Amino acid sequence: MKKSDLYVALNKLEKAVQSLRQAVDTAHSDLEKDGTIQRFEFTVELLWKTFKIMLNYYGIECSNPRSCIKEAFRNRIIEDDEILLDMLEDRNISSHIYDETTSIEIFNKVKDIYINILEKIVTDIKGKL
Repeated sequence: MKKSDLYVALNKLEKAVQSLRQAVDTAHSDLEKDGTIQRFEFTVELLWKTFKIMLNYYGIECSNPRSCIKEAFRNRIIEDDEILLDMLEDRNISSHIYDETTSIEIFNKVKDIYINILEKIVTDIKGKL
């Protein structure tokens, strides 16, 4: 794994987080909120894959989202793994089960909690490279 691979992954993640921020800030209709949730799902996918690439660069293996989040916490890439595991769970729920109440709850978590955490993670990772 080359360091350039890590920069490419981080750049993709940063763009996804920026896109999610834009969606969160402008979503008013149900359709826009659904689109925001899809961006959230995509961003969480990029997040754990970025952790995987970063950990691999440091010689640490992880094979799935949960293990990559746990290893990122263990290796001090992130400060809190529980909120990211909650985020992962919400991503799984939103991509497999659809009901309006759950959708609204997840959108509100993305808007009120998750987007700020994702932005902080990108900033923190950039500071570590």
